[in-house]
Amino acid sequence: MTDKFALGAPLARLFLSAIFIIAGLQKIGGYAGTQGYMEMMGVPGALLPAVIAVEVLGGIALLVGFQARIAAVLLAGFTLIAGVLFHLVPSFGMEGMAAQGETIHFMKNLAITGGLAMVAIFGAGALSVDNRRDHGGAVAAE
Repeated sequence: MTDKFALGAPLARLFLSAIFIIAGLQKIGGYAGTQGYMEMMGVPGALLPAVIAVEVLGGIALLVGFQARIAAVLLAGFTLIAGVLFHLVPSFGMEGMAAQGETIHFMKNLAITGGLAMVAIFGAGALSVDNRRDHGGAVAAE
């Protein structure tokens, strides 16, 4: 495996995981506002601790490549559900820029889900906790 491929997977995981880790940490800082927004959208605010845990812990697992396939599947499901609940449904009946913005957010969620599907299918890559665990501490090419 060439260096560019060995470094590509962790870089991709960094980019994918950043949105989840940052969003989860921001939800902690804006807890009441996020909880209110969830309730306004018809989602029980009591689910917010679970949302934060999925985003932060799943994002960290993805970042370091620990149980990356499982983390990717869980985050992909979460991302699709969030896209439908918060971006697809509200755009119905909207006009102009508001509808366009929600459509873009929904498509962003689909793109992230596609990237997570790649991790679920191909694994975390050579530079990951999963690879080190599977190969007794040695970095082996996948």
